[in-house]
Amino acid sequence: MSLEITVHTHEDIPQTYKKKPVEVMAVKWTGSNYDTIKEFAGENVALDGDELIIKTLEDGSNGQAKHAATIGDFVIRGVAGEFYFCKPKIFKDTYELVEKD
Repeated sequence: MSLEITVHTHEDIPQTYKKKPVEVMAVKWTGSNYDTIKEFAGENVALDGDELIIKTLEDGSNGQAKHAATIGDFVIRGVAGEFYFCKPKIFKDTYELVEKD
């Protein structure tokens, strides 16, 4: 008879986490500031009609996913240089402006 013991690490069972205090760069999409966002995010953004499209990490190697921002969404450059959108309420609940001296 063998006895099996399962050892759990803290990552393989549900637990509560909090975000680390990191700083990110972001700009709000107003519908009229495409040039500013293009300068900020480069080839990672494009206009498709009235939609602001961004290439994200979720696009995969084929780039087939389509991530479109709504006016008022924030375009964020993450800690690894990746870009993604964030809805205004989530942005407000998650981030605060870093005041520069």
